[in-house]
Amino acid sequence: MTAQDGSTVKIHYCGKLATGEVFDDSRSGEPLQFTIGANQVIAGFENGIKGMKIGEKKELFIPCEDAYGQPSDDYILELPKKNLPEDLEYNIGGMMQLQLAPELNVTVEIIQINEDSIVFDANHKLAGLDLIFEVELVDIVKSNNEQEVS
Repeated sequence: MTAQDGSTVKIHYCGKLATGEVFDDSRSGEPLQFTIGANQVIAGFENGIKGMKIGEKKELFIPCEDAYGQPSDDYILELPKKNLPEDLEYNIGGMMQLQLAPELNVTVEIIQINEDSIVFDANHKLAGLDLIFEVELVDIVKSNNEQEVS
């Protein structure tokens, strides 16, 4: 059986930058489970898993366009201080969560502090970077032609 669109898979992975720096590794915990085609992971990762068999290992090179894309000025947010919690300490380079909508929390970095406003960068920290993943297909929990049992 091979992983294909609609398959729910379990993957162990180690994510690295071109420099060799590891930014994420699942091998010390539970494998990542996701459904291929459900847009639960970045496109390049999902596409790289297609066609793999249980127990197969491979390395995926994912250009930034198939990962988190290029950084965008659209994700630079300037908010008035009066709209932000007063009891928080704001430092350049600091990370925090902003609630942009009732169901949308975004991790942002503080990049500028002005007299009346604070400027945040909501670009993903891996935006603009090519990624390398060492992956192992641990299991295919459900293939696209099986019925899920409730």
